[in-house]
Amino acid sequence: MTKFTERNSSPCRSVWLVPLICLLVGGALLGISTNVAKYAGEIGLSPLAFLFWSIAGAATILLAIALLRHELPPLNTRSFEYYFVSALVSVAGSNLLFFSAVPHVGAGFVALIISLPPLLTYLGALALGMERFQTVRALGVAAALAGAGVLAARKFSAPDASVFWIFIALCGPVLLAIGNLYRTLRWPKGASPNALAPGMLIAAVILLGATSLLPIFSLAVPLGDFLPLGLIALQAFIFAAQFQLLFLLQKTGGPVLLSLLGSVGAVVGVPVAIFLQGESPPDGLVLGASLIILGVILVTWGGMKMMASIAIKS
Repeated sequence: MTKFTERNSSPCRSVWLVPLICLLVGGALLGISTNVAKYAGEIGLSPLAFLFWSIAGAATILLAIALLRHELPPLNTRSFEYYFVSALVSVAGSNLLFFSAVPHVGAGFVALIISLPPLLTYLGALALGMERFQTVRALGVAAALAGAGVLAARKFSAPDASVFWIFIALCGPVLLAIGNLYRTLRWPKGASPNALAPGMLIAAVILLGATSLLPIFSLAVPLGDFLPLGLIALQAFIFAAQFQLLFLLQKTGGPVLLSLLGSVGAVVGVPVAIFLQGESPPDGLVLGASLIILGVILVTWGGMKMMASIAIKS
């Protein structure tokens, strides 16, 4: 009996441990990224320039890794569609909205509202038949959304609230939720996460470069000192690790668990914004953060039970 339990517990642990590690590390990097973006704005880097050069650096890093692993991005009509749609909703569009809003609403608030995609992703996954209803996961998603909702409502009611930029920031999670579902549904057959991540980032570089051709945008970087280039290099490595983990989590954990990256990012990003960036704590922080943490625990636990059940049956 003991041998049977040990033999079956190992696969059960492996099916949830990898996604959980990807979720925690990837979410932490996401929370740090929003704070780095705020600091970039303070030293004169425009949101588009900072995002373009950081993504270009991350694409170069991941492409080099793919070359070493002999897992080059597939080049065909289906994969090109995948790269550009994923890049638009998951990288270029959403991050440009977030990075543009950070100077107006704060890195802490942006880190918090990135925790909003779980409900949209979960409802979409249920509607499309990608996810079976599970009470524990549904409660977790509701808790995470309620936590973010508390914080967003308090932000709207603040006397100095910039309604336009709050709205712009809130559009980002919608794009992220669409991206979570799209990447799962349209994952190119036989492609590995190591091959798809650089392909998506290269497509994002092309889209952001095309945006820079508009009169109001520029890719210029202040070259008076090393700090802007150093910050871009730091963000490039953060993006490279973040998007590599995103694809691995997408493959191993599914779109709903993936959508909780933002919730973990909020738990990390808000304290960084408060203690290192000097931002005031958002109103309702304790209640909101507690609900978000509860949501992550419930959805992760529900996912662990579901994947463990599948592993035992197989």
